[in-house]
Amino acid sequence: MKLTMKKIPLTMAVVMASATAMAADSLTVVSWGGAYTESQVKAYHDPYTAEHGTKIVSENYSGGIAEIKAQVEAGNVTWDVVDLEKADVIRACDEGLLVEIDPADLPNGDNGSSSVADFVPGGLEDCGVANIVWAKIIAYDESQFAGKKAPSTLVDFFNIADFPGKRGLNKTPKVNLERALIADGVSGDDVYDVLSTEAGVQRAFDKLDTIKDSVIWWQAGSQPVQLLADGEVSMTSAYNGRIYGAAEDEGKPFKIIWDYQFAELDFFSIVKGTKNLDEAMKFLKFATDTKRLADQTNYISYAPARKSSIALVSDKMMPHMATAPANFTNAIPVDHTWWADNQDELNERFNAWLAK
Repeated sequence: MKLTMKKIPLTMAVVMASATAMAADSLTVVSWGGAYTESQVKAYHDPYTAEHGTKIVSENYSGGIAEIKAQVEAGNVTWDVVDLEKADVIRACDEGLLVEIDPADLPNGDNGSSSVADFVPGGLEDCGVANIVWAKIIAYDESQFAGKKAPSTLVDFFNIADFPGKRGLNKTPKVNLERALIADGVSGDDVYDVLSTEAGVQRAFDKLDTIKDSVIWWQAGSQPVQLLADGEVSMTSAYNGRIYGAAEDEGKPFKIIWDYQFAELDFFSIVKGTKNLDEAMKFLKFATDTKRLADQTNYISYAPARKSSIALVSDKMMPHMATAPANFTNAIPVDHTWWADNQDELNERFNAWLAK
């Protein structure tokens, strides 16, 4: 008996074949650049291509959701997967810019725990899956304090008299306001309660006023490392992985002050309207499994967002993780829900303060 297949219209067949080719051909993954993106290429992109044959096109951006919003609203989505900070995941999800992700679809931990139980607290959002735990820290150039007392606390950062030199700060109110309040004597447990009052916000700006004339503002994650290397600042806020890379890989005399580090999570999210939804979801699951998250720590000192990955982190790298016990004693989780509610208002106030 001869079997016959139902005919598919030629135009539909072409469309289906084209869609399949696109899904299997390439995927655009957007991240922050520098050593961080390099670590993702080695831990996620290259292994995924080797296993599935899909080319990963890596693009960099400076954060925020403006570019995602523009693509979605224009109906011209060219980004598939984006690495986002938590506050941006929350905002973009609320605005309908990201694909919702069911945690039940994610792989379980290699230790047998469910995906929901395996991720660190706060590591699963409606539209995002955490990949790393990192820290916004203060770092200093040890050579600039040779023969002198070196800084060791957040308070020291604000003490220009005893610890002279320019300071580097990220050009944003986020975390800078919190740091200012803590340096002014506010308990870490109370910082967001105080910052929720007009008096508290003013207190934070007043404290920042005490160092404003000594601040060099930076915006890209590579800049604080360069500011230290060029001797333009003696201390700067920075991302712990960037400082680790400069110290370990380039031999720079940079030291991290873990006192009151601000713990952060980064997430992988999928842009709504991507033409490669199935492939994007496949990549996200691959890149956030136990082994991949552990593999990334071989290239940068950002801790994995899965508990099951911790056992796979090398003894060499573990002391440099933000979550290492010695580094986490008075860490403060950034309250991203608070910032999602207050970011626009405080951005406007911060910019006005900078212009004074």
